[in-house]
Amino acid sequence: MKPILCRQPLSQFLPRTVHTSACTLLTETQKHLLRHSKTPDAFLTAHQVFDETPDLNVVSATTIIGSFARQHHHEQAVYLFSRMLVLNIRPNEYTFGTVIHSSTALGDLNIGRQLHACATKMGLHSNVFVGSAVLDLYAKLSIIQDARRAFEDTQKPNVVSYTTLICAYLKKEVLEEALELFRVMPERNVVSWNAMIGGYSQTGHNEEAVNLFIEMLRNGLVPSQSTFPCAIIAAANIAALGIGRSFHACAVKALGKFDVFISNSLISFYAKCGSMEDSVLVFYKLRGRNIVSWNAVICGYAQNGKGEEAISFFERMRVSDCKPNSVTVLGLLWACNHAGLVDKGYSYFNQARMGDAGILKPEHYACMVDLLSRSGCFSQAEEFISDLPFEPGIGFWKALLGGCQIHSNMELGEFAARKILALDPGDVSSYVMVSNAHSAAGRWQSVSTIRKEMKDKGMKRTPGCSWIEIRSKVHVFTTGDKNHHQMNEIYTVLEILYRAFEGE
Repeated sequence: MKPILCRQPLSQFLPRTVHTSACTLLTETQKHLLRHSKTPDAFLTAHQVFDETPDLNVVSATTIIGSFARQHHHEQAVYLFSRMLVLNIRPNEYTFGTVIHSSTALGDLNIGRQLHACATKMGLHSNVFVGSAVLDLYAKLSIIQDARRAFEDTQKPNVVSYTTLICAYLKKEVLEEALELFRVMPERNVVSWNAMIGGYSQTGHNEEAVNLFIEMLRNGLVPSQSTFPCAIIAAANIAALGIGRSFHACAVKALGKFDVFISNSLISFYAKCGSMEDSVLVFYKLRGRNIVSWNAVICGYAQNGKGEEAISFFERMRVSDCKPNSVTVLGLLWACNHAGLVDKGYSYFNQARMGDAGILKPEHYACMVDLLSRSGCFSQAEEFISDLPFEPGIGFWKALLGGCQIHSNMELGEFAARKILALDPGDVSSYVMVSNAHSAAGRWQSVSTIRKEMKDKGMKRTPGCSWIEIRSKVHVFTTGDKNHHQMNEIYTVLEILYRAFEGE
């Protein structure tokens, strides 16, 4: 039984002028498309196909429109639909379903609305084939309320209808409604599960994505090639090594051979969990490696503080057929940053700037500021910022402030903090970083002043978060956490450890 999202039919929300003149407006569409098309000859060809088809009827016309749509000639498909109306050929639900998808592919909400109004006038808007196409149109090009009304206006919505609305909710990060709709679906398939797992993973709800994947397996569904990358990356983002290994084993059992997407997600997964040996092993087993494969290993080495290994891998990449991109350069600079290799970082940055300046983005420049600041090269960092080809954003000043905190450079740190607060007066992390820098230098009066200012402004630190995996279950904790079901036992052990350390 479908949930009641809107009690009134969608046709009641259409203005009467649009409702009654939609088909007339569509005849104007062919003139509009002919005026604005870059390939007018294609329309003449489409026109000719219609004219040369003997005994043209709704079936043959729909077949021709579908053929153009499948070849991604969506403007011609819409043009031929309007031609149908001129020829007094009444479209059916398959015609509308095809041409509404074409308007979605064109990104033209206005034409899509006209098609919807025309279908409504002909009484076909509630057909599941038409309704799903309209739902997809509004989900991708309009507001969520329009998509929800289209769903409610569809009689007997199928798994495609439900999944399309779920994707719309996930895109807008309305996760509770997406999950509620998913739970009441009369039928769920692999595509529905993929939508939920991918949606939760991409919005940062990694633990929920992992749990959904496990639930999918328990329900007896066999994941597809598209399911595993989202589940594996979600496990990587919470550093759940044991769970990720079980996902890897499941992929071997279910699929046998992997495509490049699963292999790349496994390379990233093992790297993020600190197991570079396994990451490189998957890389070497992968046939048809691409730039993402190389970048995953380079960034993995960088993340794990193995700068020399990252550089060595990059040099190997250079002699391969794979050309570095902006992510490669960023990973390389990140590796130099973590290893404190200032000269090499400068060298690679300048090579990229001289070879292909378009490859460098603001994050590459920010990484250089971070590298110089962490190494204590403050005069070079200031000069680098002043020579930037654009106005530095908040990330640049945070990078400089981070280096000042490490090296207790109070004067420059406070200057960077002022720049940050000018760009974002509510940035709590800047206050915390300056406070920590004063604390490290023993300037307790300054620490007290900053904390008082934070309190007066109602600023609160975001609680620290950590997690641990025990027997394939991830336990998440925050600072001062009292919500864990084993809270009493945990605090008892902490007290024992605290007393033991005091005794030492």
